[in-house]
Amino acid sequence: MEKWFIAMKKADFNHIGEKYHISPILARLIRNRDIIGDEAIDFYLNGTIADLYDGMLMRDMDRAVEILAEKIRDEKRIRVIGDYDVDGVNATYILQKGLSELGADVDTDIPDRIKDGYGLNVDLVERAIDDGVDTIITCDNGIAASAEIAYGKDNGLTVIVTDHHQIPYVEKNGEKEYILPRADAVIDPHRPDCEYPFKGLCGSAVAYKLVEALYNVMQRDPEDVDCLMENVAIATVCDVMELTGENRIFVKQGIEMLRRTQNQGLKALIECTGIDEDRLNTYHIGFVIGPCINAGGRLDTAKRVLRLLNAGTEEEAAALAKDLKQLNDTRKDMTENGVKEAIRLIETTSLKDDRVLVVYLPDCHESIAGIVAGRIREKYCRPAFILTRSGNEVKGSGRSIDAYNMYEQMTGCGGLFIKFGGHKAAAGCSLREEDIDRFRKQINESCDLTEEDLQEKVSIDMQLPFFCITEEFIEELSILEPFGNGNRKPLFAEKNLRVTGARIVGKNRNVLRCRLTDERGVQMEAVYFGDVEACLSAMEENETMSFTYYPSVNEYMGRRTIQLTIENYR
Repeated sequence: MEKWFIAMKKADFNHIGEKYHISPILARLIRNRDIIGDEAIDFYLNGTIADLYDGMLMRDMDRAVEILAEKIRDEKRIRVIGDYDVDGVNATYILQKGLSELGADVDTDIPDRIKDGYGLNVDLVERAIDDGVDTIITCDNGIAASAEIAYGKDNGLTVIVTDHHQIPYVEKNGEKEYILPRADAVIDPHRPDCEYPFKGLCGSAVAYKLVEALYNVMQRDPEDVDCLMENVAIATVCDVMELTGENRIFVKQGIEMLRRTQNQGLKALIECTGIDEDRLNTYHIGFVIGPCINAGGRLDTAKRVLRLLNAGTEEEAAALAKDLKQLNDTRKDMTENGVKEAIRLIETTSLKDDRVLVVYLPDCHESIAGIVAGRIREKYCRPAFILTRSGNEVKGSGRSIDAYNMYEQMTGCGGLFIKFGGHKAAAGCSLREEDIDRFRKQINESCDLTEEDLQEKVSIDMQLPFFCITEEFIEELSILEPFGNGNRKPLFAEKNLRVTGARIVGKNRNVLRCRLTDERGVQMEAVYFGDVEACLSAMEENETMSFTYYPSVNEYMGRRTIQLTIENYR
């Protein structure tokens, strides 16, 4: 059973509205997102590229820039080693593009998800040594690769780490002792000795900061790399970073750039997936573009995505984009099968009694374990790990709920893992098959989640009568964009609504259309995209109902109508 609650945060909404030329309703929505005080409100409403922090504030940025400037002048071979997800590939592209424009002798390498696993490994280091590489730069990985980096250093490599993941640590006498790799420079805003003001950057944003700082030092115009913000935006949304502070600016500016992108590969991907570029937003990045990019690293090689981003002609870009879309269509089918099997196991075994779900699907493709874990987390409102067989070991991906710090909890089971890493909301691991039951038992025994933590919460911004909903109001709501983690789309509610004309429509019969009438007699068209059969049944059984919703303007054959998208009902 969902728990609905209305945010009751207080402020002088009329005063805020007058000061910033917005409606009191919008002022309330901003307060609900914990944007408090003139400076924060102004940054939220009016923040631009000029408000981004100087990357040189990051610990070791000065060392990294100094090293790279020298390597470029001395024509040393530089290799960027990224990761196979959206953030890793875009960070790789950002560094490769930025360095090559500065005249660097730079190439790239990305681990194979199945053969290499996540992050830097000895094989990648040895490959660099064999190829005569002088300097390795990691991006979106490296902070947990102390042994591999030590191996590279011992073999004469210069190593620069750029990452955004949590710093590994061990606990001694109740104190955390952080473990930094022995690299020549380690750039990660999570370093306890890093005073960078904003900690929530993705790997691509950290890479961008390095490129920008390097341009400054080498007396090149850093505005020349502003276009790479579109890659930062894609990575920020797809890595589910909070859209607050600098991330809000990166994504807002990046979306504007994506709508008129000059990157042939991204242009082709937007075209072949049928996105209206003028309306492109975070939904399209997270649920259309991102999955296609991810499909390369999941089912083939992420190097294919790099080829797309580096495509020189429209023809090459179109062919590569089409391949990625087809790969993603295959991935969708595999995901559905994995989700069904996971649900079957949970419902027919003692797993359903666990507060942390650890589901072993040996035949599930390991590349989709994280997606399946996310879907299971959503269905059961519990942290979920999906484990799959991979060669002689088991690999897993976890997705968490707000009340559960997954990485911290996994640290308590560290002795069971061959390897693990991640952050509060998501994590990955590898372990021996015989340790699965021990992991499941241990992670549940240490779990302190309450029944309330496991109850799905619906946070409603405000009760909003239908007469308030106008095209002008809907237009004003766009000021709050981009929406996503940390800046959710507003959710309104109304009660005692009568439903008429409810019917299921669409080629796949997956849309419910109806008309809602409030107590004043004001009517609104509405649609619902969830379990349409269950919703229709509820509508037929009840005289009046309560709904949460978001309003938008629907355009069809030149006709504009206001339409509510129903999110929840009861």
